[in-house]
Amino acid sequence: MQNYLAIDLGAESGRTIVGSLENDHLTLTETHRFANEPVRLADGLHWDVLKLWCEIKTGIGISSAKLDKKLHSIGLDTWGVDFALLDKKGKLLSNPFHYRDERTEGMLEEAFKRMPAADIFAHTGIQFMQINTLYQLLAMSLQKSTLFDEAEKFVTIPDLFNYWLSGEMINEFTNATTTQCFDPRRQNWAMPVLQAMEIPERLFGTVTEPGTLIGTLRSHVAEEIDAGEVPIVVPACHDTGSAVAAVPAENIDFAWISSGTWSIMGAEVSQPYIDEKTLQYNFTNEGGVFGTWRLSKNIMGLWLVQECRREWARQGEKLSYDEMTRLAAESEPFLAVLDPDFEAFLHPGDMPSRIRKYCIDTNQAVPQTKGQILRIALEGIALKYRFVLERLEELIDKRLTPIHIFGGGTQNKLLNQFAADATNRLVVTGPLEATAIGNILMQAVALKHLGSLAEVRNIVRTSFDCEVYEPQKNIGWDEAYTRLRKVVK
Repeated sequence: MQNYLAIDLGAESGRTIVGSLENDHLTLTETHRFANEPVRLADGLHWDVLKLWCEIKTGIGISSAKLDKKLHSIGLDTWGVDFALLDKKGKLLSNPFHYRDERTEGMLEEAFKRMPAADIFAHTGIQFMQINTLYQLLAMSLQKSTLFDEAEKFVTIPDLFNYWLSGEMINEFTNATTTQCFDPRRQNWAMPVLQAMEIPERLFGTVTEPGTLIGTLRSHVAEEIDAGEVPIVVPACHDTGSAVAAVPAENIDFAWISSGTWSIMGAEVSQPYIDEKTLQYNFTNEGGVFGTWRLSKNIMGLWLVQECRREWARQGEKLSYDEMTRLAAESEPFLAVLDPDFEAFLHPGDMPSRIRKYCIDTNQAVPQTKGQILRIALEGIALKYRFVLERLEELIDKRLTPIHIFGGGTQNKLLNQFAADATNRLVVTGPLEATAIGNILMQAVALKHLGSLAEVRNIVRTSFDCEVYEPQKNIGWDEAYTRLRKVVK
């Protein structure tokens, strides 16, 4: 039996999960779970990476003790786009900003003054979103940040933790491709873009492929948590990259949705799609495992529901997600249609009021109850799935079926059924911990215990159950979709 530890950090929470692989069957044991809460300081919204580091060490220690120090490797994945800067001694120069910090407002327009959007896309193949690393770095450049003078190395969030774990300072491929600073065709950093934005090119180092053994757990960390010299592997360090590796697909022409705070919808392709139509539809090309690429698009997902829940809790009413889903299910359908990617929904705040204002501004019925607000949000997400799927199929000139949905959002069975109904496609959900599973199995690849993506996916199919949602005929979805297309910008 081989035991691998996945450290999986999401935008809301983190967890450590042991994967035990024996006779081509994988079992999971969660050993530690913790919140990931941003911190607002005078200069903006940050991630609390020191707290996360403490939780990571706690999770490794618990896992090692549980297995009597018989961990074969450790791998870590996180969200994309955010980063840290290190000085020449490897010291963290500043607490990393959160991608929802307001400092990137107006940065897209500023970037286009320096280089046309078409040229940026030609160099990077990445969808334009103000949260992207490129615009965070551009904001620093405009502010004449002194950190650029002190910095020696740019690292994304998983690169930072991998450095603290192993002492090796690398840039992992799948996460590098999320930055809009990487050229997928040249397989290197997009130097012309960095030059145009006056971002120091010297900060960007050699890119390391997923499924690579980079070192062992630092001795002082191992001693602190009594864990031993465990090998450190970079899986697909971008959480979606790991999750797509764990899709239990039996065919190649499937669509996938990572459902959580964000929904990301895409297809697995053999090469980047960098052309005029992909730019027009604002799709992205991010690196995958075994030479694959993820042609995809971000969609504001259950963030809308999460922010409603937080606002109602602030008002004194704490609702569980199950209660919220029940309220949505009991409300009338299609009271109004909502584009979840409307820019006013991006930042934290009073989401119920923003949804009501959106309905007023688009001349629609205004939701009055919590259930109505939630139903509009969930229907809007599902309708946007259809909108994105149509364009995805046009780009690759294939019909994609089924739709595989993975991630924490698969627990919302109402949204899963809405997705099947809105797209009129078979939906397969699971496994729930797809990111951790992909992380674990790419560790097995790095250690030569597995050799191909087909082997990885076969283990997923034989080890975990999935749930199937058949589309239900409902003419209301077609009419609602027509209404959505009128409000999508």
